[in-house]
Amino acid sequence: MASELFRQVRLLDPMAETDRVVDVWLESDGVRAIADDVEPPSADVAVTDASGLVLGPALVDLYSHSGEPGYESRETLDSLHRAARAGGFGRVLLLPDTDPAIATPADVEWIRQHAPAGPPRLQPWAALTLDAKGEQMAELGELATTDIAGFADGRPIRQWGLLRRSLEYAQALNRPIALWCCDETLRGNGVMRDGPDAIRFGLPGAPAIAETAPLAALLECVAQIGTPVHLMRVSTARSVALIAQAKASGLPITASTPWHHLLLNTQAVGRYDPNLRLEPPLGTPDDQAALIEAVRDGVIEAIAIDHSPYTYEEKTVPFAEAPPGAIGLELALPLLWQQLVEPGQLPALTLWRALSTNPLRCLGEELRAIPVGIDLQSAPDTPTPLTLFDPRPLWKVTHQTLQSRSANTPWLGQEIQGQVVKVFF
Repeated sequence: MASELFRQVRLLDPMAETDRVVDVWLESDGVRAIADDVEPPSADVAVTDASGLVLGPALVDLYSHSGEPGYESRETLDSLHRAARAGGFGRVLLLPDTDPAIATPADVEWIRQHAPAGPPRLQPWAALTLDAKGEQMAELGELATTDIAGFADGRPIRQWGLLRRSLEYAQALNRPIALWCCDETLRGNGVMRDGPDAIRFGLPGAPAIAETAPLAALLECVAQIGTPVHLMRVSTARSVALIAQAKASGLPITASTPWHHLLLNTQAVGRYDPNLRLEPPLGTPDDQAALIEAVRDGVIEAIAIDHSPYTYEEKTVPFAEAPPGAIGLELALPLLWQQLVEPGQLPALTLWRALSTNPLRCLGEELRAIPVGIDLQSAPDTPTPLTLFDPRPLWKVTHQTLQSRSANTPWLGQEIQGQVVKVFF
C-alpha cells in the first residue's frame, strides 16, 4: 500500500484501552505515526479526511464453516476469504466439519495449500475426535505439530469418557480446545428455545437445560483435570451464571457467544424465516439481555460469527426442516455497531475488543498495543492488521452485494448501515 495519512480518525485500541480521535500515518510495512496532529513530510503521502471513520485491530473470528472441501456449492475457500476481508477480518478459524473432516495432518496441509494466498488468514481447527464424529480420539499429538488453531469438533459432546481422556491427553500439547455444550437427547427435536414463544408459534422447543446440563458437567471435568477449555456458542442466561461462578473459582475457561444471539431473540422466530433456524437456537429476551451484559462485563470474552453458509435450495424449506445456521462475516460488525453501540448498550471499545483482541486471548495469544507517537527516524512499527470502518453508509444486503457464495441471512433484502472501508495488513 502507498503511504497514507488519515486525519481525525477514531482509534479504538483494546490493548491500550484507547478510544480517541487522532491522525494516523500508515505505510506498507506498518504504522509510522499516531498523534493528535501529524504533518506529512512530503507530497507523496496521500491525505484522507477520516472524520467519522473508526480504525482498530483487524477482527478475528473464533469459528466459522467453510463449504470446501465437500460442499463447494455453499462456500469455497476463495469466496470465504473475500467475505472475511469485506467484513474486516484479519483471521478466520475454520471448524473441521468439512467432507472429509479436518482430522489428519494431511487434511490440515490440504487447507494450507488451497486457501487463498495473502490475508486474511484462514486457519483450521483440527478435529478433536476422528472425523469429528465424537467416537474415537484423533491423533492429537501429530495434529499438534501442524498449523492449526487448536482442537474442536464443532459438534455436541457425546461421550464423556472420551472427552475426559482427550482433555487429559491434550493437557501436555498446549493447544486450545473449544467445546460446544449441547445434550442432543435433551434437545430432542426442538428447533427453537422452549418457552411461551415456542408454544405461540407452534414449533417444537429445545429446553435451556440442553445447554446448561452438559455445561455444568464440563465445568466439573475442567475443575478435576485442569485443562483450559474454550466454551463455544453460549446462549442462555443460566450458562452465563455458571460461567461467571466457574471463573470466580479460578477455572481456566474462556467463552464466546454467536453474534446473532446478541441482536435477536425468540420473538423474531414468529416470522418463520428459515434463516433464523440457528444452532443453538435464539434465546429468550432474558437470555439476550444476559448475553449482552456478559460481553459488557467480560464474563463472555468473545463474539463469534459462526458463519454457516447454505444454498438457496437447502434453506428454502419450512422452518423446522431447515438446516441450522446463517452467514455473517460481512454483516456482523455493521449490525452489532448499529444495534448495540449506537444505542449505548455496549461501548465501542468493548465491542471491538470482543471481535478482535479477545478472540486471540481465547487462543492464548496476545496483540501489542498500537504504537502512539511520532518517530520519523525509526523504521515503521511491526505491522498490526487494522480495519477501517465507516458506520454511516447505507447499503442493501443482496446476492450481488455479498461476497459470500451463499446468502442465507435474515437481513437479506434489507438495508443496513455501516461498512468496512479497508483492511490494512
